[in-house]
Amino acid sequence: MIQVNLSSAQAALANHLWQSTVVTLLAFLVTLALRGNHARTRFWLWLTASIKFLLPFSILISIGGHWAKPADISQARYGLYSMVNQLTRPVPQSAVALTAAKSTMVERRPLDWLPFVLAALWLSGSLAICARWYIRWRRFAQIAQHATPLLSDREWEALRHRQSAQGTTTPLAILSSPESIEPAVFGIFRPVLLWPSGISSHLDDAQLETILAHELQHARCHDNLASAIHMFVETLFWFYPLVWWLGKRLVDEREHACDESVLESYVHPHIYAESILKVCQFCLESRLPCVTGVTGSDLKQRIVRIMSSRRFAQLSLGKKALLAAVATVLLAGPLVFGLMQQAQSQGGPVFASTDPKLPAFEVASVKPDKSDTHMMMLRATPSGFVGQNIPLQELIRQAYRVQNNQIVGAPSWVDSARYDIEAKVGSSDTDTLDQLTPDERGLMMQPLLADRFHLKVHTETRDLPVLVLVVAKGGPKLHEAKPGDTYPNGLKDPDGKGGAGMMRMGPGELTAQGLSLSSFAHLLSRQLGGRIILDQTGLTGKYDFALQWTPDHDGPPMMGGPGNGPPGQGDAPSADPAGPLLPTALQEQLGLKLESRKAAVAVLVIDHVEPPSEN
Repeated sequence: MIQVNLSSAQAALANHLWQSTVVTLLAFLVTLALRGNHARTRFWLWLTASIKFLLPFSILISIGGHWAKPADISQARYGLYSMVNQLTRPVPQSAVALTAAKSTMVERRPLDWLPFVLAALWLSGSLAICARWYIRWRRFAQIAQHATPLLSDREWEALRHRQSAQGTTTPLAILSSPESIEPAVFGIFRPVLLWPSGISSHLDDAQLETILAHELQHARCHDNLASAIHMFVETLFWFYPLVWWLGKRLVDEREHACDESVLESYVHPHIYAESILKVCQFCLESRLPCVTGVTGSDLKQRIVRIMSSRRFAQLSLGKKALLAAVATVLLAGPLVFGLMQQAQSQGGPVFASTDPKLPAFEVASVKPDKSDTHMMMLRATPSGFVGQNIPLQELIRQAYRVQNNQIVGAPSWVDSARYDIEAKVGSSDTDTLDQLTPDERGLMMQPLLADRFHLKVHTETRDLPVLVLVVAKGGPKLHEAKPGDTYPNGLKDPDGKGGAGMMRMGPGELTAQGLSLSSFAHLLSRQLGGRIILDQTGLTGKYDFALQWTPDHDGPPMMGGPGNGPPGQGDAPSADPAGPLLPTALQEQLGLKLESRKAAVAVLVIDHVEPPSEN
């Protein structure tokens, strides 16, 4: 089981890195379009790409899922959902080991230890990066601790003059240090300006003010906080070269933005360039991204940009629209996808039967079952349906298209008491009934349950563990049913009719003709103890297939009987005890697999229900 979890984690990491790479590429393309605009805008774009490494799309998708309301979705929406699902999860996860607890332990091969080795390597690298950052940070902390506050010196007066010119309301403390460090803002939430005492004698008043103006801009824009965020990204994803390249872009645009701000305050370019060169001549670079100095980025390129000092255009309406579109895609896109995923995860339980085209049952008989058998039978008939030894739980499953774990608040007798039921429509509605899908036949049960069992329900959305049915590596191994196929040699009901939607299920065996995979997922739920199974294969057709596996001895009761709705005949051959388990059979025979996840799922809450009166 540990190995399965590690494989899932590796797939999740690969998906996250893939998504973050796409966002970084998008930021790069947008920055190219904004080359003639202010560098601060490009800096925020790069910072957004950095933050994306800390914010998986799955979080936004989950938020969107919590906003969703239970609803059914059309085939067109489902197709769009499937497409988005492939874009957001291009790396498949490993199949979940559903029967790991019952399987015997296998000897580990050398490659089985690779995930543990990689995890240890990642942890070692992260600790090494943390140690390097801490040593450099501690050095500046000690310098600040032993530095002398300046209260009335030349540097203090120049700093206050620049703050007044910039309209800064919160004064920035300036500390003088004998160390040969460059002037730099130290601290994230309470920053101070570390000033090397030896540099002031090499700067005239104009040069001094330009350096102070640069550092004030760092403090004003909280550049230390932004740099600390990306340092955290580099610590977690140190193995990914893109984050280090992104860090260089952040430093470059950060210094470019401060240079622009200083030059826009009518400082002469050659004075500013000479100031930076003098600092570089007499001071050492800080070499810590979250201690923002004046000598960062490529010095040669900076001097060229400063001396060329051209005016940068404000964002045009078109470029503002571009930024708004990018923000919408990055933020609203996952939220909308979460709404769509929630709708799909609800499968959807159809919670109300309001379609006037559906016929109503004209007569219905509900009696307690006295057969004392473990066999259940629920089948469609030309005029309605017949059930023998059926619990109300199963009728609710069929009527609302939910699985056992989605039924909440039901009293114990709902699953233990058994009934024999026969329901028929009027003779004028039999032709209409014959054209209905299994889901529509299920909807017809809702008024019957409300009338005879006084069933009242409402829906809620809860986070529950689920199994997701997806296409396995290598693609599906399914035969798509032909429209209008009459199945001359296929399954038939007692009246000799055959058609799509019919199935035969026994212990370890399922034969289906013209069956949708959403209905198949509903059937698999019974075989796995009522666990919620969501169809996310993206396959919306109907298929003919046969599946054989070795069933659990403590599995659910058999369902018997042919029909065009609920599961069919119980005349299945006995299962081979040496055959494959269900997860293996799914992958080998149908090209499908089950993955374990947690999702926001619609549940059906039982508000009121009563045993029926015998008629």
